[in-house]
Amino acid sequence: MIAPMNQPATTPFAPPFADLPPGPCWAVIFSSVRSAEDEAGYEATAARMVELAAQQPGFQGVESARGADGFGITVSYWASEEAIAAWRRHAEHALAREQGRARWYSGFALRVARVERAYGSTGSHDDTAT
Repeated sequence: MIAPMNQPATTPFAPPFADLPPGPCWAVIFSSVRSAEDEAGYEATAARMVELAAQQPGFQGVESARGADGFGITVSYWASEEAIAAWRRHAEHALAREQGRARWYSGFALRVARVERAYGSTGSHDDTAT
């Protein structure tokens, strides 16, 4: 699931890569192992969280992947630590986190990191450093 940017794209990346504005940003890296419980409920909630996050001040984009074994990584990008903290306090997000712990994840880890630069290639562009 990829959320559209709520800002104009400033890098040449296209889905499944998040288009990020130039300059440093913050990344919230959520690694998890899904349980087999309530797939439909999980998918609906995950889609809603991406939709809701995209409406939050400071949200810059998201990238997500999950393997057949249930292990997944979602990286959301934010303009500041304050924006991350506000998202964490959002009531609907807090409820989804509780449901995740109780029903949807057999394990998870969350990391927050500052991204100083980014570069890559989508196959149609040369490596681009920002």
